[in-house]
Amino acid sequence: MRLTGLPLVALRHGLRLPAVRALAWRLGRRDLGVDLLAELPASARSRVGDGPAPLAGAPPRGWTHDDLPPRPARAGAAALQRAFSDGSTSPTEVLEDLLGALGRGELGEARHSPWVSLDVEGARRAAAAAGERLRAHRPLGPLDGVCVPIKDHLDVAGLPTHGGTAHRRHRATTDAFVVDRLRRGGAVLLGTTHATEWGLNALGTNAHACFPGNVHDGNRAPGGSSTGSGVAVALGHAPVALGSDGGGSLRVPAALQGIYALKPTFQRLGRSGDTWARGSLGHLGPLGATVGDLVALLAVTAARDPDDPATWLAPDGHDPRPWWDALRRGVRGARLGVVASAWADADGPVAAACEEGLRALESAGARLVDVTLPHESVAPAVGALLIVSEACANLSDDRSRHARAYGDEITVTLAAMSGLSAEELLGAARVRTRLRETTAQLFRTQVDLLAMPTTASVAPPIPRRRPADLLDPAATAALVRFTFLANLTGLPAGTAPVGRVGGLPVGLQLVGDAWDEASVIAGLAALERSGVGLMPPPRGHRHALA
Repeated sequence: MRLTGLPLVALRHGLRLPAVRALAWRLGRRDLGVDLLAELPASARSRVGDGPAPLAGAPPRGWTHDDLPPRPARAGAAALQRAFSDGSTSPTEVLEDLLGALGRGELGEARHSPWVSLDVEGARRAAAAAGERLRAHRPLGPLDGVCVPIKDHLDVAGLPTHGGTAHRRHRATTDAFVVDRLRRGGAVLLGTTHATEWGLNALGTNAHACFPGNVHDGNRAPGGSSTGSGVAVALGHAPVALGSDGGGSLRVPAALQGIYALKPTFQRLGRSGDTWARGSLGHLGPLGATVGDLVALLAVTAARDPDDPATWLAPDGHDPRPWWDALRRGVRGARLGVVASAWADADGPVAAACEEGLRALESAGARLVDVTLPHESVAPAVGALLIVSEACANLSDDRSRHARAYGDEITVTLAAMSGLSAEELLGAARVRTRLRETTAQLFRTQVDLLAMPTTASVAPPIPRRRPADLLDPAATAALVRFTFLANLTGLPAGTAPVGRVGGLPVGLQLVGDAWDEASVIAGLAALERSGVGLMPPPRGHRHALA
């Protein structure tokens, strides 16, 4: 059931009536899959859980290293830095060109800017300082002088942090941990980008803002909740952006708009300074024009966060060298697990495009392995129950003060959780533990990577009117069908473009073992090298080195 406009407003106001609340809960149980979970056999459940650390199946993989050159189709951060160093252009020139394009409204099909708040003078100072360093060949890191958009729930000193809401306006006095790492690495932090309200919308719509549309078709969903960061990269405003992912919020906008994204292992990136609180599903990570851009942001930001103790769990100490090496490793000898039950749920044309990606990996030397992952189809139901219930708990104080300022879609979504019992919630947590265990067993015995479509459909249609409130459980379910598994298990997962259906991009997702981002990166780089997902830039795309 798709609701927008007056019907959605009526449903929100009807929640005051017990009968309407009961109906919303029944529909919520159906849409979230609560009843489906209750029907699972005892073998689908384990204990409630024993902590946030992801379960590693085996040590990081080290299949044959072929030392293959990266072959990005787009100019990324590395190309920009080379141009900065040889004087072809400068960080200041690139920044001023971007500001001019924004001022002229050159946004193509996106129609609305992906940016929420700008620090123009601060960015100009950072660009000028970076230009001097780069001309002297003394860069602070792989993103020195490069513009990096920040998703609008992470604190950026001096800018308001909205979190996709209408009522939060506080200006941050300090940077979030990862933002501080980027600033210290010389990145040009122009500002923050659109997020959906509290991150609970995979379509990318927002009731409070004139959000951008998909860069390939403005009447289609851009994907969320890292909406603005994905659009900014897809339009060429920056080669890489910082986003977050609680159930697909990095991978969905990347797949729908034909770019790359990487959700690292849970707690690879520290979350202090994240106004959406923490929870057990949320990950920070990059969206990029090239796979090398993903590695660059990961290398700069991954470190032990003194205010986020779980970042100390990484057994490799966040050493970036294997990630850089993986760009050249190739996939010869890698075992790619294909879960038939998952692929069957994708739209036929989407599955066919993803199979092209599989064939490209197979041609590069990977071996496809048919595997079974029991009960993986309920991952979206488990994920939806847990992420919405955690949001309800984290937002309880905020809702008591600002509930009237919430959009209709999120109000109905949160209300649908009101009838969830503790037994049902903890039952979902037990299914999550079983999924963690069975996935770890797969990596221990059969595969190096799991491969599946990133989304089950291409970008669905959305209202032309902006802002817009939209409740569409069916479209949302198709977008997160394959992404929640990696959030529930905490495993690294990335997406690469592998083709188009009706002019709209399709992404192939690769999931790796815990703390083994390197293998995911190697697989994404192999897809990039093959050129299987090569597509023309969208209208309004900026060529920074043109």
